[in-house]
Amino acid sequence: MRSIIAEDPNWCLDLVPSLSSICLQCIVNTIEETQIFEKLTPDQKDLIQERLPPSLPLHETANLVPDGVYWKRCCELRWNICDVSLYGHSWKRMFFERHLENMIELFIPDLTEPKTVLDVLPLCKNYVRRLNISQLLLPVKKSQKRKEDKPHESDVVVNDEENEASMDHFDFRPVLGELLNLEELHLVYRIKKCGMNFEWSMFEITDRDCKYLAMALKSCKTLKLLRLRHSHVEDKKCRLLVRCLLDHPSLKELDLAHNVIGDSGAKVLGELLTKTKLEKLNMCNNKISEVGAKAIAHALTNNFTLWSLNLRLNQVRDEGGQAIVEALQNNTTLSHLHLGGNDVTWITAVALSKVLVKNTTLKSVNLSCNELGEAGGKALAEAMSHNSTLTECDIRQTDVDEESAASIDKAVWANQSAEWDQQAKQRTRNPISP
Repeated sequence: MRSIIAEDPNWCLDLVPSLSSICLQCIVNTIEETQIFEKLTPDQKDLIQERLPPSLPLHETANLVPDGVYWKRCCELRWNICDVSLYGHSWKRMFFERHLENMIELFIPDLTEPKTVLDVLPLCKNYVRRLNISQLLLPVKKSQKRKEDKPHESDVVVNDEENEASMDHFDFRPVLGELLNLEELHLVYRIKKCGMNFEWSMFEITDRDCKYLAMALKSCKTLKLLRLRHSHVEDKKCRLLVRCLLDHPSLKELDLAHNVIGDSGAKVLGELLTKTKLEKLNMCNNKISEVGAKAIAHALTNNFTLWSLNLRLNQVRDEGGQAIVEALQNNTTLSHLHLGGNDVTWITAVALSKVLVKNTTLKSVNLSCNELGEAGGKALAEAMSHNSTLTECDIRQTDVDEESAASIDKAVWANQSAEWDQQAKQRTRNPISP
């Protein structure tokens, strides 16, 4: 009897891998030279993706490894919170969107080499659909040697008079035109965690930034949503941005909330409403007064696409509020209107009550934090007794008397119940197939 003694004491015949496993491991080891993913079964693809090291260069895996386990591993290794449902349940999309976002948010003008971002664009352009940029850094300049009496000052300062010419943020022009499927762009021109280096210039978009961003938006033909908040956008910058969007083929939603846009900017927004197919406009917390509100109201009379208008926390007052609600006599598309915190009174409420009797499009109205008073409450209560379509009416903190508020709430609940019954009947007639 002869016996074979293995050099490895843990060796066992049961541990010998199958030929198919050896072949798959060979593919893993030479993945950059292999182009057979399409010929493998789903189980074989998963096995390879589970074995691939996440440290592989992106230029080898971006267009070679399909969406799946490998990209899930890459995401979970890099970020603690990974909600794939926010990315269309695509791990590959999540990875490239967040990877590009991080590169842009950490880009320092005049210091970071632009090539580092440009080299990634060919790899991610087919997968990025949304960019959510939460900060944009300013250039930094190393200071001169400090005097002996200031030994504790920082050795880096953000901008100064000599460096003012380069006070710009990341330039989006080379990026947006390359992203073939970009649909949403969320921007905030600010620096997070600035600490003791705080300056107001860290929280605003510059004139040059605005010019470059406008040019970039014009080249991004697939964009559907633009959100530019908390960036100190004023009238001049608003006009520059909006004029580049007047002939945009796909823009559906514009959000410029929490800026300092006034009447001049509102006028060009009115022009935008008449020349594009915008569906949602959010101008919350700006400086639009009666004049700007009238411009938007005039646009509403000739608009057939906008269904949501948010003017909360402006100063439209009764003259502007009346103009907007009276425009709804001819408008047949607007279904959500927010005029909360605009210094409107019972005068606007009475004008709205006349519209509610005839308008069958409006679904939601918010008049909270205004001085409607008893007269305004009674007018709205009377109008709601003849309205069957309004399902939301926010009149909190408006000094409306309890009886009128109860009457309005009762009518709103009745409309909601009727709408729910209609939706239930429709689902019964058109059941969703499993």
